[in-house]
Amino acid sequence: MTLVRPGSRQAEALLKRLGLSYEHLLGVRFAINVGIATTIVWATLRSIGDSNPIWAIASMVAASDPQPDEARRMFKARLVNVLVGCSMGLLFLIIGGAREWMLPFALAAAVLVSSYVIRIKTMWRQAPITAAIVIAAGVLSGSAATGIEQGLHKVAEVLFGCLVGLVVSWTMSKVWLIQPPARHS
Repeated sequence: MTLVRPGSRQAEALLKRLGLSYEHLLGVRFAINVGIATTIVWATLRSIGDSNPIWAIASMVAASDPQPDEARRMFKARLVNVLVGCSMGLLFLIIGGAREWMLPFALAAAVLVSSYVIRIKTMWRQAPITAAIVIAAGVLSGSAATGIEQGLHKVAEVLFGCLVGLVVSWTMSKVWLIQPPARHS
């Protein structure tokens, strides 16, 4: 049996015979990445008593990509914007307390800081989403202290999910090399 070198004419011919393109293979690897990373996130958080790790899973999917450079870019953008949103949410909880009317101001501030100070457009919607998580936790519990605790917990879930997505994406890119088709002249 002869091994087919990825990116070679033989590999391209094999993919064509199977009816698969480079994009198909990336899609399959992405599905495998998401499956593996979901298992890791779910099992890890459930084992430490987290009853609803959905924020971590959603973040893992958002920060995953079958191409590690893109996954790294998404991770950085999400991390920075989560930190902006968390900071704005905490600041508004501390200054204004756990009041509903603080929510629009915290979200607006998060958008302004993310778009005019940080300026990482990718995932910039994450800043107001994170601020909403932090403020809403305080409003729903009726306590700024509880809101801060619950908000930080959710932000930690988001960061953990993003990190798992990045690590799995990188690892799978090393285990299963997929190269774009070679351009032949």
